[in-house]
Amino acid sequence: MVSYTIHKPDLSARIKVRQAVPSDTKAVQELLLQTARWLQSKGSTQWGALLSGQDGHNMAGAITRGEVFVFEAGEALAGTFILMQEPSQWDLDLWGDEASGCSSAIYLHRLAINREFSGGGLGEAMMRWAEEGVSFTGKDRIRLDCIASNATLNRFYSGLGYTFKGERDGFCLYEKETATA
Repeated sequence: MVSYTIHKPDLSARIKVRQAVPSDTKAVQELLLQTARWLQSKGSTQWGALLSGQDGHNMAGAITRGEVFVFEAGEALAGTFILMQEPSQWDLDLWGDEASGCSSAIYLHRLAINREFSGGGLGEAMMRWAEEGVSFTGKDRIRLDCIASNATLNRFYSGLGYTFKGERDGFCLYEKETATA
């Protein structure tokens, strides 16, 4: 079970944050599919496996484990992401010895924003919330990866102060110390 403290239950006056529950699974999975379709429309193959029914991050399982957070504007799902206290096999493969040798990292995956809420800084606000709005006992950094060929996404993470830690298997690795530990 995930052990965390939410310091900021509101992302803004309009958007609330909470841990996802199993009844959110369908809406979260639809948001991921919407994001994958949008990426495909932009010429990206990123998240393309979702379109064929493959979910390497097992979103339903992550929800059951308490690792998924949802950002809601009233009844609308505005965004979501996974915050994992333990590295997945994906993380172990990408981060190598750094993943197995570092127990103080949270791994962020599947940041997705409802296209109806895009363009207003929600992605940045969600990332800031991950850094300051929630804390995990014994964790002092966030790690993430993104496809190396997506220059916009790589600029986004580096622009938020994430340190580029290298590239592996076509993915850029980023890390940032958090404000709360």
